[in-house]
Amino acid sequence: MGAGIRQTGVLLAAGLIGAGWLGASAKAEEIRIVGSSTVYPFSLEAIRQFRPRAGQPFKISASATGTSAGLREFCAGRIGIAAASRPINAKEIQACGSKGISFLELPLAFDAITVVVNPANPFAKAISTDQLQTLWSRAAEGKVKRWSQVNPSWPDDAIRLCGPGRESGTYDTFNKAINGSESNSRQDYTASEDDNVLVRCVAKDRLALGYFGFDYYQANRSRLRALTVDGLRGPVAPSIKAVQDSRYLPLSRPLFYYVNAKAVNSNPTLRQFVSNSLQKGRKIAEQAGMSAAALARSAAIVGQLEQRPVAAVGAEVELSGR
Repeated sequence: MGAGIRQTGVLLAAGLIGAGWLGASAKAEEIRIVGSSTVYPFSLEAIRQFRPRAGQPFKISASATGTSAGLREFCAGRIGIAAASRPINAKEIQACGSKGISFLELPLAFDAITVVVNPANPFAKAISTDQLQTLWSRAAEGKVKRWSQVNPSWPDDAIRLCGPGRESGTYDTFNKAINGSESNSRQDYTASEDDNVLVRCVAKDRLALGYFGFDYYQANRSRLRALTVDGLRGPVAPSIKAVQDSRYLPLSRPLFYYVNAKAVNSNPTLRQFVSNSLQKGRKIAEQAGMSAAALARSAAIVGQLEQRPVAAVGAEVELSGR
């Protein structure tokens, strides 16, 4: 990945310090949300919409470092919430277990991994999953360098590739869906865990192509063009409705919070923030350009959060069969 944290948002007492939410003698334990850049807009919106109980000091920050980096921090016990654009894997579950960390897996929203080009590109309007494999697999490294090698009807111009780095959950999901393995990817491209870097990479080059979360495309529609992807359900353009209708396959994926169960039991502000994020999940997801997770599942989890103590969700329950 690139060096350090790419994006950070911090909210101190919802900006209401002057109103007495965080007094001089009050101490606020910071709630840190670290991980996926795709989930980052959801986190910022969730923080913006959070209002604690009167007189309850709090500090919440969100950082975009990539899913894998966030889960490493989480399983080391350094943060309370990991934001992830893929499910936690077996190695990470083992790392959490070795530190005695149990967790809640909270589905937040669904996303469409979006393949984009520069709007000045006159020829690329759609691409198939086979063509994406031709372009992005490990076998393409150093060999597939021109548009005509992907589609013979496209010009013999050099192609510039912009994509997530290896710390990114989007990298893992895309490569598993397109190339059959999370690690099967070429490496000779402009890589970053910061999706804003990838947006600029494509927006500044007429012959560039990249991929990242739908929310970043939505926020930059005037600078990018999304390609229709010919996948499991035929040619489908990325959209919230296509995700909701299960048509944008195989590039739809769930987004998660992983929450430390011990912390949610001991920190009432964390408990309230998580509950609030789920209860307002549809509104938050829509504001962040995502498709909300199933409301019935969210309601069940909110009900669980009202228990004392919250029951931990771990590999045996939530992740069986992964």
